[in-house]
Amino acid sequence: MSSYLSGSAPSRRQLLAAGGGVLAAGALAACGGNTGRSSGGGGGGTSGGSGGGGTISQWYHQYGEAGTEQAVKRYAAAYTKAKVQVQWIPGNYDQKSAAALLTSSGPDVFEYGNGPTIDMITGNQVVDLTDVYGAAKSDFTPSLLDRMTWKGKIYGVPQVVDMQLFVYRKSMLRKAGVQPPTTLDELISAAAKLTTGKVKGLFLGNDGGAGILAGPVLWSSGHDYLTADNKPDFANADVANALGQFHDLFTSGHLLLGAPTDWSDPGAISDGLTAIQWTGLWNFPMLKDKLGDDFGVLPFPAIGTSGKQSVPVGAYASCVSAKAKDVEAAKAFVKWLWVDQTADQLDFAQSYGFHIPSRASLIAKATKLQTGEAKTAAGYLKTFGHPQTPLLWSPKSATAMTDAVDKIVRSGANPTSSLASVQQVVNAELKRIGV
Repeated sequence: MSSYLSGSAPSRRQLLAAGGGVLAAGALAACGGNTGRSSGGGGGGTSGGSGGGGTISQWYHQYGEAGTEQAVKRYAAAYTKAKVQVQWIPGNYDQKSAAALLTSSGPDVFEYGNGPTIDMITGNQVVDLTDVYGAAKSDFTPSLLDRMTWKGKIYGVPQVVDMQLFVYRKSMLRKAGVQPPTTLDELISAAAKLTTGKVKGLFLGNDGGAGILAGPVLWSSGHDYLTADNKPDFANADVANALGQFHDLFTSGHLLLGAPTDWSDPGAISDGLTAIQWTGLWNFPMLKDKLGDDFGVLPFPAIGTSGKQSVPVGAYASCVSAKAKDVEAAKAFVKWLWVDQTADQLDFAQSYGFHIPSRASLIAKATKLQTGEAKTAAGYLKTFGHPQTPLLWSPKSATAMTDAVDKIVRSGANPTSSLASVQQVVNAELKRIGV
């Protein structure tokens, strides 16, 4: 979900851990291996129900949470209108699935981070799924649907939601007389006051936050990657000044750098190396196990006078390939699993890791989200949530922005000229896309 796991197997957190936009690889790698589309199976294994509707090939990336693979195969086995063959794809899933869509042997149904890319949509590689929602459309998180919509048509169905946010040690803040920060100035001040001995006040990742700051800084300063009419909205004084403050923070000595694990793992805060850490909702079970009730949650702080607190959210979406053997059969399966089967959707969100259902009615039924910090964090989805990047934010734009933020934060590059250079890349990409 956001950055990649420290362990050997990836999980849903990959979506958010990718830091906003590098999920869709520009270079297409050869797929290799069995595609799972033949009735003979192989590769990822098969699951199916009875019925004569042919075979539907369904691809998932290799989740790290125990039991997830068995769960999705169990869901597929319950479908009676067609045989559904589930394939678990290890390695670089984004490249493999993007490449497979260009062939006649790719998946019929597949998941993709934050929905299909704009190039998949404009290249007619995926099909319109608007009609599978029916009356349930209003139950899905609106911002996620907007992220998957092009020219009034929705091209994915969100499966589950993850988010990034700050967690803090209540006891450390209380001892230092520090209130949970709600503005950037308060966060910087808190980092200084909380730095004592071997404990650093703040952890934004071993790169000083270079990989995660872009989106939160934009939203929290009252801006975005693109405006509502798809114009660049980041090359301005508000964003430049904020990134400059993060460079000052990087050199202040108040940031934890070189931790044994990166920000996507809770080790830094649970082991007492920092008082405040940027991390993901997926770590709540481990935080609860290690710290009990000694942790709180915070959105990214507001910046300036027009800013508002924010959190990045992301969701893998179920999509249908335009090259599916039977497009209507594939769409019917997507509707059955991700719209009709609410019990399975709730199970997928709660039983394998720690995630938020993509539908409001299911959030209300998710027992793990009804108390404490989990309830607070779930409320951020509606109040402060922003999809990681807009649909028109291409991989090339994402790379340019990530490189620029890295140079500003870690090397002290001029924020104004760096952002202006990114704007040139983005404008060229928008022109290529046809905006």
